[in-house]
Amino acid sequence: MKKLMMMMTALLMAVTVSAQSPMILGENHAMLRVKQGTKYLLLPVQEKEENAHIAVLDARNEMVQRLNVRLAVDKVDYFVPFEIRNGQLLDITFHGDKRTTGAMKDFLCWKEMKYSDTFDTTNREHFRPLYHHTPLYGWMNDPNGMFYKDGVWHLYYQFNPYGSQWENMTWGHSISRDLIHWDAQPLAIESDWLGAIFSGSAIVDKDNTTGFGRNAVVAMYTSAGAAQTQSIAYSADGGKTFTKYAGNPVITFNAPDFRDPKVFWHEPTGKWMVVLAVGQEVQFYSSKNLKEWKFESAFGREYGNHDGVWECPDMLCFGEKWVLLLNINPGGPFGGSATQYFVGRFDGHTFTCEDSPSETKWMDYGKDHYATVTFHNAPEGRIVALPWMSNWQYANQVPTLQFRSANGLPRDLGIKVVGGETYLTSVPSKELMALRGKKVKQPTEACEIVIDVKSSADIVLSNAKGEQVTMRYDAQKQEFKMDRTKSGDVSFSDAFAYETVAPTFGSIKQLRLFIDRCSIEAFDAEGKMAMTNLVFPSEPYNTIKVKGGKATIYSIEK
Repeated sequence: MKKLMMMMTALLMAVTVSAQSPMILGENHAMLRVKQGTKYLLLPVQEKEENAHIAVLDARNEMVQRLNVRLAVDKVDYFVPFEIRNGQLLDITFHGDKRTTGAMKDFLCWKEMKYSDTFDTTNREHFRPLYHHTPLYGWMNDPNGMFYKDGVWHLYYQFNPYGSQWENMTWGHSISRDLIHWDAQPLAIESDWLGAIFSGSAIVDKDNTTGFGRNAVVAMYTSAGAAQTQSIAYSADGGKTFTKYAGNPVITFNAPDFRDPKVFWHEPTGKWMVVLAVGQEVQFYSSKNLKEWKFESAFGREYGNHDGVWECPDMLCFGEKWVLLLNINPGGPFGGSATQYFVGRFDGHTFTCEDSPSETKWMDYGKDHYATVTFHNAPEGRIVALPWMSNWQYANQVPTLQFRSANGLPRDLGIKVVGGETYLTSVPSKELMALRGKKVKQPTEACEIVIDVKSSADIVLSNAKGEQVTMRYDAQKQEFKMDRTKSGDVSFSDAFAYETVAPTFGSIKQLRLFIDRCSIEAFDAEGKMAMTNLVFPSEPYNTIKVKGGKATIYSIEK
């Protein structure tokens, strides 16, 4: 027992050893010598403050890293870990107003910085989902570089390790064998002097077209510095670690918004293709080795919604028909960000759209479905997509602190012809059936509700606090609505309280509702309609009333 107490005391000391005093160099400038011998320096964050710019210098006083962190002035919201590697000295510049923040030497961050060999990622959040992917801590947005190899699904994502708001973009990494249980991995690709690591994609180069080795994983991403350029990196260990290509950047273009490369193989021409978002259009390039690229064509100037910047494109092949996914922000059907798509043909050079130029087709009619892209190399010829479950109107303000943002459920995509026109279909991936537990009488904080619909139907989810989400399927109008205006906490953004409406493209016979602690995802069982919305109830919805249908509730067993 005495030995155990001594070990616990030693660990506690490792966690609570404070950093030494900073060197104050001016009203907004300081330096801090980094103590060696421990793994982390825990940085205290206060979200309402402005970012402090931190240059990390090595033993030769050469800069090896740049960070932006909202260092605490008078209150600590949470801590983030700075991993002590080559860093010897932190050169810190604050940008707050001294008249409101006070003297820099009195900032609380100096007293609260601590050295530690561990960082506690134990969940401390009421709204952290139970069966959706989330980062252990910090900020997450777009899914990146997703691929399947050797029985493992790899998910990379836009990640800020130094706070729970957007900043310091790097690629986080998680892996799964079932699309449900995700294991966090070390950071995959970090920023360099070409810029932060923005969104992109990854492929498995089974034929060694790149020269990086047979079955090498090759990632292509946007280097976001003074300009946005495209770079590649390769992995010889299945996607765990990456080496950046010495010839980066591999594609450049004179445009301020030039990003989010999605690489895919075009079998008829025997070439790699990449589709890039460029302001208000997409551009296609071809390559035999992912290093030298040829411009092929552009698409989109006269098509679809142009109320915001086009981002995160993807190309999906369904035999002779192709679907171009195109995320846009703002410009969504209910404000903020959303995913539109176009149906047509692609010959390896040009995408020809069969839709009317004035028509906009939306993949999901909720407020919280964005940056949707698909996994490369998915098994059984499936096309499996994963969205970011938030909206840029309020993503930085949702009521969590330890982490922000989750991914929506994985969904298998297909196409369906309705009234002579082709639409994208979306159904929950089959792996989600493994989540179904026992039938229960009442909804819980994590459950699936299957509603067999007779004709039109009204559905109300509620709790004892009077918080509720109302849904209505109107068979005559072929329309589905979800109203979250009274769903719980809606105070953090004027754009959050909203009713969303979706066309159903025919009748709905069965609805599948996936409830998690902070989300409701509604699917027509045939895939004709999908709607994803966040909710933040003070306690779980535990009552359901259905008029015009019968509900079967399954517990979620993760």
